[in-house]
Amino acid sequence: MIMRISSKTIYDVGVGQISSLQSALARTQSQLSTGRKNLTAADDPIATARALEVTQSQGINTQLVTNRANAKGMLSLETVALHSSGTIMQDIKTLLVNAGNGSMTQKDRESLAVELEGRLQDLLGQANSSDGVGGYVFSGYKSTTLPFTQTATGAAYQGDQGQRSLQVGSTRTLPISDSGASVYENNATGNGTFVTGAAPGNLDRGGSGIISGGSVKDATQLTGNRYQIDFQVVPASPGVPKVTTYTVTDLTLNQPVPATPVPAVPQPYVSGQNITFDGMQFDIKGDPADLDSFSVEPSTKQSVFTTITDIISALRAPGDGPAGQASLSNKLNQAHLNVDSAYDNMLSIESAVGSRLKELDYLDSSGDDLNLQYATTLSGLQDVDVVKAISLFTQQQTNLDAAQKSFKTLSGLSLFNYIS
Repeated sequence: MIMRISSKTIYDVGVGQISSLQSALARTQSQLSTGRKNLTAADDPIATARALEVTQSQGINTQLVTNRANAKGMLSLETVALHSSGTIMQDIKTLLVNAGNGSMTQKDRESLAVELEGRLQDLLGQANSSDGVGGYVFSGYKSTTLPFTQTATGAAYQGDQGQRSLQVGSTRTLPISDSGASVYENNATGNGTFVTGAAPGNLDRGGSGIISGGSVKDATQLTGNRYQIDFQVVPASPGVPKVTTYTVTDLTLNQPVPATPVPAVPQPYVSGQNITFDGMQFDIKGDPADLDSFSVEPSTKQSVFTTITDIISALRAPGDGPAGQASLSNKLNQAHLNVDSAYDNMLSIESAVGSRLKELDYLDSSGDDLNLQYATTLSGLQDVDVVKAISLFTQQQTNLDAAQKSFKTLSGLSLFNYIS
């Protein structure tokens, strides 16, 4: 049976086939020009959805890189301020040692006091360090508030206790600041457990007793109570030497130490001999006067600016003669412990900041690896195989050329061409 094909059918079929080949060729050309194998979501819905998820994760990772850079900037500023503050504290410790020289005159001590005033201003400058964007490093959440203002007794903290933080990892939020209170005010007085001191009246009575900072002998016996050591002096008489004794009173419980017998039996005083009770141990040297007293109290928190201001006041107080030297030594001994506590606190915080910076380096390395993984995954989902696409493009181009030539030949087979 002979099937007759009309000229219209020949044209419709030919044009349709050529259009299909052209569309396929154009699609391959678009893949090559864009480098993407999936031009629309319909090409591969699953790969497209997966690529969207990976792209979102990649964007989050990019933001975390920015966050880590900002965190490094803030922590680096804090490190500089803490290091400079530590250097200032070392200078102050040196000045304290010099101040204890018994050969110094009141004029010499005044020179040291003036120098300490300069160090106090330097330290305030570091505590009020700017973050470079209109805020302050140590003001907590109140970033635009000047952290410290100088007062007659040291400095007043205007910030809050907040510790700013940033998300620097998918599951890690890192502190990027420390409050000024934790750096410059959170310093234990004395030896960290208790603080010893001499009563101001000792100077007027001419006593030259000097009490040490002491140490903890047995932590299990500590009470956290307040104590007072009172001296009694019986002057020497012909044939009878001077007798100096002391009693210890627990001011919190209002009873002698030890509690029995009552009244308390005065203990003989020997210069430099350890005095031990309720887990604490210290000594008193020199020659206390009758009714002189010394205190032992639980450690508290004190601002480093208060400590420095107290040192300046001590240097400007009368310090001549045995009693004056003893009064100055008692104040300087206490100041040494307080300065050491403040310096150790700064070093501890500086170390913590260094640990955060090191962690950020690790997170950066991990983030780089993760970004490479995301890029590799996206490439597998989206990137076209260039060699395969070029081969396909050449094949499609050949097919299109053949289709066009054959259509031209077929469309030319018409009976009208042979009718003369």
